[in-house]
Amino acid sequence: MGSTQKKKLTPFQHVEGVRKGHRASIAQTITLIESSAAKHFEDAQSVLEQLMPYTGKSVRIGITGVPGAGKSTLIEELGMQLCESGFKVAVLAVDPSSSVNRGSILGDKTRMGRLSKHPDAYVRPSPTGGNLGGVAKKTRETMLVCEAAGYDVIIIETVGVGQSELTVRSLVDFFMVLMLTGGGDELQGIKKGLMEIADAVFINKADGSNKQPAELAKAEYNRLLHFLQPASPGWETKAYTVSALTGEGMDNIWNVIQSFKQTMKGNGHFDQRRREQVSEWMERLMIDELTSSFYQNEQLQEHFAQNKKLVQDGEKPLRKAIQELMEEYRQIQQKKEK
Repeated sequence: MGSTQKKKLTPFQHVEGVRKGHRASIAQTITLIESSAAKHFEDAQSVLEQLMPYTGKSVRIGITGVPGAGKSTLIEELGMQLCESGFKVAVLAVDPSSSVNRGSILGDKTRMGRLSKHPDAYVRPSPTGGNLGGVAKKTRETMLVCEAAGYDVIIIETVGVGQSELTVRSLVDFFMVLMLTGGGDELQGIKKGLMEIADAVFINKADGSNKQPAELAKAEYNRLLHFLQPASPGWETKAYTVSALTGEGMDNIWNVIQSFKQTMKGNGHFDQRRREQVSEWMERLMIDELTSSFYQNEQLQEHFAQNKKLVQDGEKPLRKAIQELMEEYRQIQQKKEK
């Protein structure tokens, strides 16, 4: 019985299951695509190629936030509202630390218990990619699978505050940042960096005794945003208040996203950004592949270590060492071709 369940699916079966929106098929296909095993690569790429015509029709939303901003609660509330309005919502996470501590594997579904059980929602934990680049590469392909399965809103959340915000920005159409009132001076640098790439800033937990301070924080952020270059041409980034707890201001999030999409579609930047993102990803993956190809060769690894020591000891010029290593790499590649 068990062996029947574990029977390997063909690329066609993966594609068929995804297109029908079968959750088990979607999960199996994403697992195949996330696999680093060489034996899965061809099947995974075949599946992606067949799914490509059905991708690109969703709104891709990136959400990040300062620690304690209530990101998970807000994403779940937003997701539930959208599902109840007839949308299909997929939530993906970018968490480079998950490859070390497996922290998000259980976390996402535990934190978003209601949303993950909704028939029109799909919550996927962060892939374990070993580094931010690996996680992002898999998340991008997972997003395409979800689009092909009919999810028309894709939410990609960052876990924690670090380098992952810029990576998620490069995956999405609309990028929003969750803030809190106060937060102290230690967060000022983080806040400014986040606002420079944001299409909207939402001050969460604007309820109870915190409502008035949240309104003051909104005014302060709007003053600062006025002096920053907009993250998206032709769009003015503004700050808003919201309470994921009471639901006040939640409707406005989707209104802002819809307004943004309409504006960007109107000025041509929506499609242009997507084309630029694909181009950037292609260049990035090309560099990753070349780097991997170089460092996987044991002979080159050994010679790299020797040359590095010579450069560190001041016995060989840096560029000469690199030139020699690249020449050796080219010769190895030529031998492979023969």
